[in-house]
Amino acid sequence: MPAPADTQPADARPAVARATAPTRPTGLGRLYVVVAWIEAFTWAGLLVGMFLKYVTETTEAGVWLFGRLHGGAFVAYGIVALIVAVRYRWGIWRTLVALAAAVPPLATLLAEWWLRRTGHLAAPPQIPGAPDRRP
Repeated sequence: MPAPADTQPADARPAVARATAPTRPTGLGRLYVVVAWIEAFTWAGLLVGMFLKYVTETTEAGVWLFGRLHGGAFVAYGIVALIVAVRYRWGIWRTLVALAAAVPPLATLLAEWWLRRTGHLAAPPQIPGAPDRRP
């Protein structure tokens, strides 16, 4: 009977097998996470405000407040997403998905989750011979 091909326990295997695990956001990645959550929160507040204004016709305060907050958060999210995309070398596809996520309500949370799971919110490895440009 032939011996099993892999008799090492899972913890003794090389780190290559664990490289697909999500990494924690670093530096600018953490800033992206915070701004994505703020943008989603203000979107939700604006939706509640629009419900109160147009459906129940009780108050316009929610639209007044969250409209302004969401406008600022939307712009901040776009700027931060572009900065992180350039510094972390996302490429055009990832960048466009992250920017488009600001349009539908709460989609920035999905983009943040996807980018975190794929490890794109962590600083990329330094290229040998390149000048030290850490984010």
